[in-house]
Amino acid sequence: MIFNLIYRSLRQHALSTVVTAASIALAAGLLLTVWVVKTQSQSVFAATNSGFDAVLGARGSKLQLVLNAIFHLEASPGNIDAKDYEMIRHHPAVKAAIPIAVGDNFRGWRIAGTVEQLFSDIEYAPGRRYALVPGGRNFKIGEHEAVVGSYAAKQLGWTVGSTFRPYHGLAFNPDGEQHEEVYTVVGVLAPTNSPVDRVIWIPLEGVQTMSGHNPLAKTELSAVLIQLRAPTAGLMLNNQLNASGGKLTFAYPIGSIVAELFNKISWVDKVLTLVAWLVAAVAAGSVLVSIYNSMSARARDIAILRALGARRRTVFGAVVGEAAAIGLLGSAAGFAVFAGLAAFVASIIQAQTGVVLEPLQWNPVFWWGPATFTGLAVLGGLVPALKAYRVPVAETIAPVS
Repeated sequence: MIFNLIYRSLRQHALSTVVTAASIALAAGLLLTVWVVKTQSQSVFAATNSGFDAVLGARGSKLQLVLNAIFHLEASPGNIDAKDYEMIRHHPAVKAAIPIAVGDNFRGWRIAGTVEQLFSDIEYAPGRRYALVPGGRNFKIGEHEAVVGSYAAKQLGWTVGSTFRPYHGLAFNPDGEQHEEVYTVVGVLAPTNSPVDRVIWIPLEGVQTMSGHNPLAKTELSAVLIQLRAPTAGLMLNNQLNASGGKLTFAYPIGSIVAELFNKISWVDKVLTLVAWLVAAVAAGSVLVSIYNSMSARARDIAILRALGARRRTVFGAVVGEAAAIGLLGSAAGFAVFAGLAAFVASIIQAQTGVVLEPLQWNPVFWWGPATFTGLAVLGGLVPALKAYRVPVAETIAPVS
């Protein structure tokens, strides 16, 4: 009987039901998106290190150094000498050291110089080595050749055999200086779902000796990506290179340094989460108002039901059930809002960082979020339910004289 009453009431007040459920869907979708993107970003970014344990660079911010060398977002805090690279490369605690140099772009896509070993010897994730799509190969040292990340190649429409001339600087300026050298794409990397996918890679000396660059750059590097033989080596090198107050910065561990970034921008997700809860509170209020305002029109129907034998608790349960149904409908629609918003945000994050989020992976918010919004809707339905509970049968049914 209760379910029949709920269904009939929802149909009778379809417009207010849709509007109220839509407001709940908006709040639920926003909260789910903020929560999932926040938790996934923190875990994925902290785990993104391209297979390296530490970064060596010029004296400055560790976070800036990691963002530049690993995520290819920031400018380099400065350059280091080739002798610093040789020092760290031959250190007994270092398993591998890969130099990189930056300073150029092509239409906003970063160009980085490095050595062949990055793509032939390094695992960017446990058990995963870089692979080239069929028909491609690694660049050769001393040649004007390039290996392009999968995302950059897709966006630029490049394949093996495509050619380009680099622009000076990390930021693209159509009127800026374009270098004389012409590079040929000899390989396109298979997707790695990492920042590497957004970079155009050329031989190290290609950046160092590019026309128009400072001649001193021939012996300078932007950073060195480091694999350690043991975790304890990171602490030792951290004390040796950072505590000494020298000209170098040793960024270790990468995951902890990236966490600093989320600490700095944590206010953003807090504001968005607050907005979502405010929208949820408004939605709960709209449930209260929409059902409460219809109580006067329903009073006679409720009195007749009571006269026919319906108990007070049945009427009370029907109104609360109607509020719960609106909450459930809104929460269900909220998943559609979430799917659209999360896909949009994930595409922006991939375009800007190369990091791929999978927002549809299971997250605990998928159960407690809808449950909370349904609970808020039920709370909003308690006041009109109490009003229905107290409808006087005799006075309401009695004809007006």
